[in-house]
Amino acid sequence: MAIQDIQCHQLDNGLALIIEPMSDVQSVAFSLLVPAGSVFDPAGRNGTAAILCDWTFRGAGERNSRQLSTDLDNFGVQRSESVGVNHITYSGATLAGHLPSVLPVYGDVVRRPHLDEGQFEAVRAGVEQALMSIEDEPRHKLFQELRRRCCRGPWGLPSEGSLEEVAEITTEDIRRQRDACFRPGGAILGIAGNVDPQQIVDLVGDVFGDWTNGSPEPTIRSGQRGPFRDHLQHDSAQTHIGIAWDTVPYRDDRYYDAWALVSVLSGGMSSRLFTEVREKRGLCYAIQASLNSLRDEAHVLCYAGTTPERAQETLDVTLSELARV
Repeated sequence: MAIQDIQCHQLDNGLALIIEPMSDVQSVAFSLLVPAGSVFDPAGRNGTAAILCDWTFRGAGERNSRQLSTDLDNFGVQRSESVGVNHITYSGATLAGHLPSVLPVYGDVVRRPHLDEGQFEAVRAGVEQALMSIEDEPRHKLFQELRRRCCRGPWGLPSEGSLEEVAEITTEDIRRQRDACFRPGGAILGIAGNVDPQQIVDLVGDVFGDWTNGSPEPTIRSGQRGPFRDHLQHDSAQTHIGIAWDTVPYRDDRYYDAWALVSVLSGGMSSRLFTEVREKRGLCYAIQASLNSLRDEAHVLCYAGTTPERAQETLDVTLSELARV
């Protein structure tokens, strides 16, 4: 479908609406991005956004937690909620004819969540369990810690939060963050599927048109990066190596050049890192590099997992390939 078929609108309250009509399908997919990601977590409370994301779905509007889930299930909604650096994202997919009934449910979730005190501990326990599972996944943990060290705070904070700080978060912390960050200005709603654009504009206006937030827009204070070199002890049979370096963000005209360059390094089984480090020398099983971009800064994150005996050679050969490219 031609890109000119994509329509962009902005409500008077600042909510951005993007619509892509697709007449050859019977379904519709949507994503609502609310500017309330982990970058807004208060100091010493990393994980506030993660708890908030789950808590908003524990009852909203006229529905309690069970009714909310049941109604979405009855409409066949395949849904997900996630926390990123800048946004909390609510996504779903269903039959196109169900959207007029489904979208108001999400309007309640972001505008009228119950934030029931009785649900708080269960929500926090779920976040803590997810964080404990990361502790058992050294590769995931390495990327999490690599971002913490190469990005300026608070952009380097793990979106999932941290076990030490989640334990300190209170219901008042969550409510303050919700009141400050859940606002139409900076929110984005994308809808694609078998829809009529004008009907979608009218529907979104009915659900979100009177959404307001009179609180001052939250500010973000930039912090410092982590140590240039670091080592974390972990009870594992492998040594996990992480390397990061700065590149151009997606706002830069050279962004696609940077993307192509990373593809040369790690774009499949014929890429240089895979060929030189794994295939020719057999130093490791897993090696990769990926481009990670925020609005104003970007990094390439490189990973290799190997044995302690081969760790130094793996690092040397990897650095050699980075220098060669």
